[in-house]
Amino acid sequence: MTTRTRRAWMRAGLATSLVLGVAAAAAAHHSFAMYNMTETKTLTGKLTRFIPGSNHAQLLFELLGEDGKPVLKDGKPVVWGVEMGSAAAIARSGVTVKAFPVGTIMTVSLHPLRDGKPFGAIGGALIKCGETFPAGGCNQKTGQVMMAPAN
Repeated sequence: MTTRTRRAWMRAGLATSLVLGVAAAAAAHHSFAMYNMTETKTLTGKLTRFIPGSNHAQLLFELLGEDGKPVLKDGKPVVWGVEMGSAAAIARSGVTVKAFPVGTIMTVSLHPLRDGKPFGAIGGALIKCGETFPAGGCNQKTGQVMMAPAN
């Protein structure tokens, strides 16, 4: 193999590596096209799981009705989730695993998935109301606004 051929192969290998690296980085962070950004739902629930993440944190919660009781479907609690910013970014607003233990009552505004599944992207305020459902519901008057509306 000549020096010229070897250099051509090295350039081709380097170019392939760069293309694959850029593609991997793009795939690691998704767009928000899967969310209906023209619709906003405001839901109240009881936190069942806080999943911190370097790109996006998620809060999973059982939906509560206006009376503070779990909303059931086929005898099981309806579970929703909301995707937020990175754990580091939301921690600056006070949203941490320690501040939001399992059982925390919260209200969140979100943009739901387009496919109708019970999950969405944060689209407004996140309100923390503690461990008991407040009289009058979990709202800005009865809870603590942890994240201001995004819109």
